Amino acid sequence: MSKFWSKLIQELSPYIPGEQPKNQALIKLNTNENPYGPSPKVLAAIKSAISDELKLYPDPESIELREAIAKFYNFSSSNIFVGNGSDEILAFIFQGYLKKSKPLLFPNITYSFYPVYCKLYDIAFQKMPLDKNFEINLEDYLVPNGGIIFPNPNAPTGIAKKVSDIENLLKNNNDSVVVIDEAYVDFGTESSVYLINKYDNLIVTQSLSKSRSLAGMRIGCAFASKSIVDGLNRIKNSFNSYPIDRLAQIAGAEAFNDKDYFRQTTNKVIEARQFLVEEMSNLGFQILPSGANFIFTKHNNKRAEIIFKELRNNDILIRFFESPEEINNYLRITVGSMEQMKQLVHAIKKII
Repeated sequence: MSKFWSKLIQELSPYIPGEQPKNQALIKLNTNENPYGPSPKVLAAIKSAISDELKLYPDPESIELREAIAKFYNFSSSNIFVGNGSDEILAFIFQGYLKKSKPLLFPNITYSFYPVYCKLYDIAFQKMPLDKNFEINLEDYLVPNGGIIFPNPNAPTGIAKKVSDIENLLKNNNDSVVVIDEAYVDFGTESSVYLINKYDNLIVTQSLSKSRSLAGMRIGCAFASKSIVDGLNRIKNSFNSYPIDRLAQIAGAEAFNDKDYFRQTTNKVIEARQFLVEEMSNLGFQILPSGANFIFTKHNNKRAEIIFKELRNNDILIRFFESPEEINNYLRITVGSMEQMKQLVHAIKKII
């Protein structure tokens, strides 16, 4: 601890990201990255853009990227906001729309960045318990609140809510913003983005890190009414007028333009997930239903921490959470390529 730290810094409990190992031989299934690289068209576009023009600032409005996203979803670009990963966009949303006199509501088992942002921005919050099946009960959220946020599908459980359930929440929660964090939506979960046409208090965030294989570029987007997007732009332009670099804008636009590659790779991940679920079920694992590119699971007899450590000794890295207590016997496993899943299953058979 530095003597120069403010009280705020001293009291923060920062988000802890998944391990990024130096050993390239590891099978890395701990941070929900895509096993397939970016679209070849993305790589070609980046290479062609590497020129002397990098001396110039990028487009502060990211027009080409926003128009590509808008075209993919058949929206106006005025409904699209972009930033350095969905985490930055969430930070702007927390600052601008969720700091109210009443508490922000989110699940007690969910993306652990939410309480970190609440502490950073001095936002009152209340954690809403999941039910006995680890599902979000949206009826519990129909209480006075300063905002609602949850991932769909939820993380780390992977369980998704139906759009009809989300719409029912929106119908009955008119006085605060509802944020749906769709980082993993493209792996079999129905998106809520089109509900922004009906509900002006809805914000949907997405990431290009997972389904579009651009985790290394840090690109995220949000969908909302023009009024909410205008507010996010006011925050962005008060913080960093040039948030997305020139190469990232080009890469992101081409990733949305290449629909065929996007569908091929997400379908491969879904197929590998189904294989993994079937194989691990046969090995005595209980697996929560997943609409994401990962599964959340526990074994009937063997402790999660032991499996985690023994897989690490076999050069396979997955995610184990020591807390909260409700999930400290569960493992989160990223769905990789089919070959990686076969290697994982082979290693687990030896362990158990």
